[in-house]
Parts: sequence; structure tokens; C-alpha cells
Amino acid sequence: MKWRNQLLALVCLLAFVGVGVIYFQHWVIRKPFGIILFVGEGLSPARLAPTRTYAAGAGTRLNMDSMPYAALVMNHSKDFAAPDQASAATAIATGERVTNRVIAVNAEGKPIKSIIELAREYGRATGLVTDAELTDTTSAAFYAHIGDPGDPEKIAAEFVDRGNIDIAMGGGAAQFIPATKGGDRQDTRDLLLELRGNGFDIVRTRTDLEAVPAWRRPKLFGVFSNNDLAFANQVEERGQQPSLSDMVRRAIQLLQYNAGGYLLVVDAGLMRKAAEGNNGERTLTQTLELDRAVGVARSYGGPKSTILVCGDAAIGGMSLNGFPFRKDSGIALLGFNSAGQPWITWATGPHGTKSYGAAKIPANQDPGETKEPTQEQPEPAAFYTKSALVTVEDVVAFGSGPGTDALQGVVESTAVFKILRDEL
Repeated sequence: MKWRNQLLALVCLLAFVGVGVIYFQHWVIRKPFGIILFVGEGLSPARLAPTRTYAAGAGTRLNMDSMPYAALVMNHSKDFAAPDQASAATAIATGERVTNRVIAVNAEGKPIKSIIELAREYGRATGLVTDAELTDTTSAAFYAHIGDPGDPEKIAAEFVDRGNIDIAMGGGAAQFIPATKGGDRQDTRDLLLELRGNGFDIVRTRTDLEAVPAWRRPKLFGVFSNNDLAFANQVEERGQQPSLSDMVRRAIQLLQYNAGGYLLVVDAGLMRKAAEGNNGERTLTQTLELDRAVGVARSYGGPKSTILVCGDAAIGGMSLNGFPFRKDSGIALLGFNSAGQPWITWATGPHGTKSYGAAKIPANQDPGETKEPTQEQPEPAAFYTKSALVTVEDVVAFGSGPGTDALQGVVESTAVFKILRDEL
């Protein structure tokens, strides 16, 4: 009789455990351990097909193409149809639209809480990776609150003083070092020294980054250039600088040791810098760098992570023209075709051949002269502007993992913040 009671108790216990497991699997909402946001500066729908073609021909599939959810993203600012870099980044980082030329502050000048600051409150480790300067406007929108995006010294000081980011990697060392020590700061603050005093490991090369042990959760500040990092095709300049994929991989490896999960923001800023200068090869190469980093994130973050890729504002009006063969790729798409027509053209930018109003073509550029593009020579633009202009155009977002099923049809850029916030 005794063994029957024991057997019955065991069966009841197993049934109770089974019901509990089923309930947990089907009704308990589980948050993703890893949340990764990529901001592709200038990533519009029109950028995708040229990037595929440049990579390996028109039939190529990008890593972004394999993400199950996608949407067009409306991205106007509070006062203009075309947002500037600051307002576009602020909408993504905070979920609120602001006027052009402000970073994460409202009309009264009060700070708007960013997704990184919220993640800290939820107990997540936080990371920021960029191939531009860490004080660049897009990156700054995730940690700074300032009315003047053209004040990198103040932005750098906010990074240190607010202390909301555990791991940061990118360029822009000069903004953290005083002029007396070879930097650009006009005050006496040595922010790298302050960060080291706050417990951060400071790394300056790819070798140093790879040597950071993965068995502990460090506070890491990796700054690999005084300014922006080198473009992918600048082999010598790149030297000991890590690629965007390198930084994403190491960030995930180091952040995942926080038991409460992590949020990683990745800013692909060199895409914008290349487009601003009418450099089609670098624009497409840096877009591929973003795509490779997305592939790395999906591999190291795992299928249950929330990964979202979003453009901020379209820029320059780049077009891949004419009739390249289906399998043409790489340098075959640069320069001119057999009829003497440029494969790649821009709507506006520094290589424009006409100008209107206050925009004047530099005296050393002959408006009738069009040279064949090389690695350092931009393609022709229709109209001259000192830097390629932002266009009134939707951008695009891709997503995989929990919460990203909201990316369907046409969404507001502020929806990106809401998707991430709901998964914290």
C-alpha cells in the first residue's frame, strides 16, 4: 500500500511539473536575452539592389534579405519633411520626433530618455559600436542630450559623466583627450584617464581588443582612431583597426555574461560619410560591411535574440544606371560603360556639375569636365552642394526575433524605439 501511495505522489508531481512547463512555454512572456539594433545611415530601399549587385551580381542575397520581417519607415522630423542626422537618430533612440538640429531633447530643452538609458534601468548591460566617431551625432543620440550636435567636446563629456554604457567601440579619440596631450579638447579634462579611473579597460588596437578575456564582464572603451575609422577599401589606413564585424562580435561576447541580458546599438556611420562625398564604391562597400556585421550578430546573438536593422535618412540620391550584365559586380560597376555613360550617378553632392543660388562650384573644378571615377574620385552628381543632401524618402527596416513582427507595411521611425522598449 505504501509503495502505491508513493507512486501516486510521483505521478501527481510529474503531472504538476508537466503542466507548469506547458504553461511557461505557451503563456509566460519571455524577454529576449540579447537585443541588437543596427542603424544603417542612409539605408533606403534604393540602396539595396545596387548593394546586392556590387556584392556578387544582381541575384545575390544579403544577410538582411533573410530576415523574416521588413517595413518601409517614415522618417520626417517635427519641422521638416527630410530629417537631419540629429532628429532622425533621436526618433529611433527615444521614440519621439524632435526638430532638426537637436539631440534627444524636447521643445523645452529637457532630456528625452533613450533606449540605452531604459535598458540600464531594466538591469541590462549596454553597448555602443560605431565605425565613425563615438561622438558622431547618430551615436550621441543614444547617450547624450544636447541642443547643438556640432559640439563634440560636450558630447564626449556627457558620455563619461552619464556613464550609461558598459562597452563602447569606435573612433574619435581626439574628442576625449586635451590638446596638451595631442587631442582636440580645449579644456583640461583627459576623459580617457577618467574612464580608466572609473574601471574601464582602454583598448586602442584590434590586437588589444581580441586580447580582452571573455570570461568576465568588463567595462570596455575601445577607441581605434583619432577621427572616423578607415573605410573598408583603405587597407593601409585600417592597419590595426577592427572592422565593424569584429567590434560587433567582441561586444556580443563580452556583453552576454550579464545575467540580465544586454542591449547593443551599432551605428554604421561610414555609409553616410561616403555618400556625402559622392563616393559610390565606398558607399556600397560600407553597406556590405553593415550587412556582414548583421550576419555576425545573428550568428553570435542566436535565433532567439531581437535583431533590428533600420535606416535613418536617405542621402544623396545615388543610382546605379544603365544595363550592367546580371553577373557584373565590384569594379565592373564603377566608372563608365562602353557608351561613355557613368554607371553610378548622384542627385547632389560635391562632384556636381551645376549649381544654383548660394551653392557655388569650387573655382578649381571645371563644370564641363567629368573625370572617370577611381577609388578616390567621386561619381558625377547632377547639382553641386558642399555635401550630398538628405532626400525626402522612406528608409527601410528589417527584423528577426521577438517583437520584430511589428515590422510590416509602413511604420513610423519612432516605432523602432517602441519595439525595442517592449522587449526590455
